Amino acid sequence: MLAITALVNPALADTPNTAATDAPSAQRQHELTRFVRQECGFCHGLKLTGGLGSPLTAQALADKPHEALEATILYGRTGTAMPGWTPHLNESDAIWIVAALLKGFPQ
Repeated sequence: MLAITALVNPALADTPNTAATDAPSAQRQHELTRFVRQECGFCHGLKLTGGLGSPLTAQALADKPHEALEATILYGRTGTAMPGWTPHLNESDAIWIVAALLKGFPQ
C-alpha cells in the first residue's frame, strides 16, 4: 500500500519523516486530506464510516486518547492490517489528522 501512495501522490513520498512543532501548511493540509481520503479510505471506507478498518468518524473516535490515535497512524497496529505511515507522515501530520478527524474530516 505504501508503494501506491508514492504512485498516487509523489509529493507525499518525498516528505521528510521528521517531527515538526508547527501545524502543517495549508498546502500540506490539502495533501493530508487527500491522503486520508485515498489511503485511509481504502480500508476505513471512502466516507471513513468503516469497512475492513473501524470507523474514523468524530463519534467513533471521541473517547480514544489522542496520543494513541497518533501512534496508530504513525506506527500501525501489530497483528492487524493497519500499517504504520512513518515513511510518509511525521508527528505534526499525525496530530493534524487526529484533530481533523475529531472535528469531522473535511471533504
